[in-house]
Amino acid sequence: MTDSDSHADLTFSLTDKVAVVTGGASGIGAAIGRAFVAKGAKVAVADLALDAAEATVVQLGNGCAAFACDVSDPAAVTATVQAVLEHYGRIDILVNCAGIGPLAAAEDLSLDVWDTTMDVNLKGTFLMSQTVGRAMLAQGRGKIINLASQAATVALDGHLAYCASKFAVVGLTKVLASEWGGRGITANTISPTVVMTALGRQTWGGARGEAFKAMIPTGRFAYPDEIAATAVFLASDSANMINGADIVVDGGYTVR
Repeated sequence: MTDSDSHADLTFSLTDKVAVVTGGASGIGAAIGRAFVAKGAKVAVADLALDAAEATVVQLGNGCAAFACDVSDPAAVTATVQAVLEHYGRIDILVNCAGIGPLAAAEDLSLDVWDTTMDVNLKGTFLMSQTVGRAMLAQGRGKIINLASQAATVALDGHLAYCASKFAVVGLTKVLASEWGGRGITANTISPTVVMTALGRQTWGGARGEAFKAMIPTGRFAYPDEIAATAVFLASDSANMINGADIVVDGGYTVR
């Protein structure tokens, strides 16, 4: 090849790719599913709420399918990944979007809340990445995209367990990128600010949300399709040289 040869598909096509999106029934996960389908992918929507996943799949079309999955349960993860592989024959893209973010002051945080947050956000990401990663290694290619947070870069009051879990997700992803990058798999994280999902609007409405927005240079929160657009890029062949990166989509909040 010469320097003039193209190394990037600027259409960011995902045609005929198979993607698994955890937490894909609603919020950011559903937005990523819609964006992937718009680019030609088939999406396995994996969610704890099967009914909601099935409703999302009806909206997505394009041969998408719903799968029940508790990402914190090793047996459930194994069963779900096997079911996806049996249904589609392969997995090209994994997006770990399932997550929770209960808030508490550090001195009041219960062990139960700590454990549940780590089980879903960190253990779930590990289990899905490892299980799907083994299939990707066998096929010699794959893209892993893990949802972290601006809370993986800076401290947020009241977010002790959440920050700890998301910092760890970034670290986990960098190790995957290092170990698997030479074997056809890239692994990256996306770290959004507050996103205007239904939950985001409910949690960050009113004066509290306005005060937070004032600390973001762009003066607003992110929209789900902006996070989805970032995921499309990372999932596409145009991002083949991006590996081990944390793409921060926060309007500049963490630069201050």
